[in-house]
Amino acid sequence: MELRINFSSGVPIYVQLMEQIKHAVETGAVRAGEQLPAIRKVAEDLAMNPNTVVRAYRELERDGILEVRHGSGAYVSATRTTAAKTAALERAGGILSEALEEVAALGLTEAETRRVFESEFAQGRERGRATRRRT
Repeated sequence: MELRINFSSGVPIYVQLMEQIKHAVETGAVRAGEQLPAIRKVAEDLAMNPNTVVRAYRELERDGILEVRHGSGAYVSATRTTAAKTAALERAGGILSEALEEVAALGLTEAETRRVFESEFAQGRERGRATRRRT
């Protein structure tokens, strides 16, 4: 699993890290029960603060994607790979494909499209957190 961070994207680094790990799990690049790289290794490889990696791993654990075993590392949760998830991913791909066609008609470059998507995604995630805090 190769992780890459875009420090100038405007999307929080831990969110980028989370999304890449989720994608790797959902596409089967990382399988259930497989151990993820150690926090220090990820932080060193990506030139970031280890606390950022801790935050991403903790959020993924909360979401049921990872199981963190103290002293042993982080592992992909065995309960996260289901047929329902695969169907949801296929549906999401179709929705995004249609949206990308509409955006392409606006004449935006790929980089501009990515920036808009990442910004909207980050804002949506923050709105979701604010809603959860109120309830």
